[in-house]
Amino acid sequence: MNAMNAMNGPVPALSLGQIRRRPAAFAGLATALFLAMAAVTLFGSLVAAQLTAPEGVARAPVAGPGVLVIAAAFGEIAVLVALFVVVNALGFTLRQQHRDLALLRTVAATPRQVRRVVRAQVLGTVLLTAVPGCAAGALAARAFLAALQRRGMAAPGLHVPGTPVPMLIALGVALLVGLAATAVAVRRITRPAPAVALTEGTDGPRRIGVLRLSAGVAVLTGGALLLRLAATRPAGELDKAGQASLLGSLVLSVAVALLGPLAARAPAAVLGLPLRALFPRTGWLADANLRGHAARLSSAVVPVALLVGLSGTMLIMTSTAERVARATGAATSVTKASDIWLRQAELGLLVCFAAVSTVNTLVALTADRRREFALLRLVGATRRHLLRMLSVEALLTTAVGVLLGAAVAAAASGAFSWAVRGSVVPVVPGAGCAWVVLGAAALTVPGIVGTGLWASGGSAVESVGGARR
Repeated sequence: MNAMNAMNGPVPALSLGQIRRRPAAFAGLATALFLAMAAVTLFGSLVAAQLTAPEGVARAPVAGPGVLVIAAAFGEIAVLVALFVVVNALGFTLRQQHRDLALLRTVAATPRQVRRVVRAQVLGTVLLTAVPGCAAGALAARAFLAALQRRGMAAPGLHVPGTPVPMLIALGVALLVGLAATAVAVRRITRPAPAVALTEGTDGPRRIGVLRLSAGVAVLTGGALLLRLAATRPAGELDKAGQASLLGSLVLSVAVALLGPLAARAPAAVLGLPLRALFPRTGWLADANLRGHAARLSSAVVPVALLVGLSGTMLIMTSTAERVARATGAATSVTKASDIWLRQAELGLLVCFAAVSTVNTLVALTADRRREFALLRLVGATRRHLLRMLSVEALLTTAVGVLLGAAVAAAASGAFSWAVRGSVVPVVPGAGCAWVVLGAAALTVPGIVGTGLWASGGSAVESVGGARR
């Protein structure tokens, strides 16, 4: 029996085995897919409610732009963020099983067979989360439509239809994004020779690939063009400037994800110096751990940067718009009371997605370091030493993520401020931004420290030998 025939049968078993070995990573991917399908179903159901409504209901006057515009403008950013979270979670999940998949190639598995194993994992995870994700989206659509109707922003007779089309679209989008992201991510395992792929390990190559670097530069350029578009909008088009700025902050966050190992290296090096001075032993070890594993540092800080970048952009833009409205007396959809609620709901949804991404990534990332922690214990480190090291790592990770997110928020809100008040210096709500930073720390520090203490438990000898998973 040749290698192809040998591998055809065990593909489902191999896929299931990887899921059982790394439940934390796949739980994070499942959560991200759940949120993505819920978001697509939610806004798709709102569009369906408007399109299937009787003509009298559809044309009824409402306060605000109407359900279709709200679903398009609101849903555009929310769905893109949700899909970004999915791609980030999927890429992280594949990196965690890089060595196992590379080992398959050393025992005669072809690149096609490895791709089949990964596709089976993605397909199974998508199907597992499809029903609860779509059901949650449908329920959320009804609740959101009712909230709009209470505020006069939707016609009273409007209702979410029972059509399965939004759910089918959500399932199709999740499959398309998951399989496309898989095809790109798995190239790092299947393209090089098996021995080369095996030596790279879960931390990836020491240098960022040319393709990823080119994509990062292209996305960064696209984000800059979006912010230029926002900055050059006329002062009377505040709403369009705000939408372009928020979309620009998302595109810049994607660029940070692509250029993560490069983007995080400089602030990590700068911030690591005082930590080494304050904590000579644990600070040195924590700094060396983060700086020596560029892919791991990038995976940890990207969701924090996304959380801070999007939240900060939204808060600063709203404060700037309110200051301009008070000065000019002109009300826009950023300053009207009903639409302030809409912006707050959008901010809450974006924060939810980013927070889930942060927790998922950090928990799975730290849980996969059991062997590393066991080795430290075997050479004399106590759990107290590990606690100190993890605490310093968590603080450094938070600081780097906050700095990258703040840079994104500063660029996006600066472009918006230039469009509406002729100055790149926006109105910064100090209390709101402080809460964003505290929220990022509240997610990051317990996620790393708590999971690390759990992962360092049990027998160190068994963990090093691979008996304890």
